[in-house]
Amino acid sequence: MKIHTRITELLKTDLPIIQAGMIWTSGWRLAAAVSNNGGLGVIGSGSMYPHVLDEHLTKLKEATDRPFAVNLPLFYPDIDAHLDNIFKHEVKIVITSAGNPAKYTPLLKDKGITVIHVVPGKKFAEKSQQAGCDAVIAEGFEAGGHNGREETTSMVLIPLVCQAVDIPVIAAGGIATGRQVAAAMALGAEGVQIGSRFVASEESSSHINFKNAIVQSKEGDTVLTLKELMPVRLLKNKFYNDVLAAYERNASKEELAALLGRARAKRGIFEGDLEEGELEIGQAAALINNIMPAAEILKEIYNEFKSTLNDLNRKFRQ
Repeated sequence: MKIHTRITELLKTDLPIIQAGMIWTSGWRLAAAVSNNGGLGVIGSGSMYPHVLDEHLTKLKEATDRPFAVNLPLFYPDIDAHLDNIFKHEVKIVITSAGNPAKYTPLLKDKGITVIHVVPGKKFAEKSQQAGCDAVIAEGFEAGGHNGREETTSMVLIPLVCQAVDIPVIAAGGIATGRQVAAAMALGAEGVQIGSRFVASEESSSHINFKNAIVQSKEGDTVLTLKELMPVRLLKNKFYNDVLAAYERNASKEELAALLGRARAKRGIFEGDLEEGELEIGQAAALINNIMPAAEILKEIYNEFKSTLNDLNRKFRQ
């Protein structure tokens, strides 16, 4: 399986498919499975203590000799310790998110690291290019987890960002199938980042209760909320109903923060509490009907991508 783009040249992968670095989901097992099958596996460091990231990087390097990356949320409270681990393990690719890329990109580039930044809008993509990033991930409103405030859908965001920058653009947000990968490429992207589909993989570290909830979810079962704090897309459940009730009584930002509390996402995603947990997932959950090995997910996406291109060629042959 091979698809050649500027992204595969940059990352030295066979496929321009990046597995998103999602909290409580993207550990070394999932990253190794994706990297070993042609994509770019990513460790999600945002939910890891520094010693845990160290352990995952050690195990990942034992499990694969293919390229991989670390997702580094720039709001992480002990970011210097994470950076020390990244440098210690000679990580070659870092995906930064949730912050100003200008702060850490020069440091990472000085270490010879390829830097990709996640952006929710055109102006952030331009800032990323100016900061020296090698590529950007344009993440639309459909994405799970923490999201942009602009609510720009992938269908609009991807061409906007492609028009704004010269560096390669990776599409994200609502992408779970090969047909959607083809659509993203048609809009100008040269790669895709896929999250929700890999949450429902056998190697994902998310709880089986959460995986089953994704498989059972339908259109309209996710919602973007808590914009006063940090916008997040999640599955509707008791916790979301509590948030809704708080809004109805005009709760303050402080009350919402207290309701969210600490480790709410861990409770839902990692521990499997489907009532009180924060179940972060994207709109693409409605397209996911089974739990599969990451290798089979990549194969299915690749085959559908190729068949889509063939179908389009037949339909629109001049």
